[in-house]
Amino acid sequence: MESKWSKIIIHASAFFAPFLVPILFFLISTESEVKRTSMQALLFQVVFGILIAIAGIFSILLIGLPFLFVFVLIFWIAPVIGIIKALSDQNWNYPIVGRWV
Repeated sequence: MESKWSKIIIHASAFFAPFLVPILFFLISTESEVKRTSMQALLFQVVFGILIAIAGIFSILLIGLPFLFVFVLIFWIAPVIGIIKALSDQNWNYPIVGRWV
């Protein structure tokens, strides 16, 4: 039961503390499932932050606008899907970084 709420908090942290909460849960938790979720959430935030920054730079040339829109959309929707899956006690991998961990 604790891992369910831990995963929900980790996914929801994307909206209020995207780096601090996953790092804390990774250091504090003893459950491998929670550690895996926190590492995925942290990697997702870092990778998509970089992708959004690159697309933002290229949006000056109007080439990056579609990519910027898609990346920001995924950046906000993926944690919501993670919260819904965690509420129903299902495992869920973040897009792109899910298989890295």
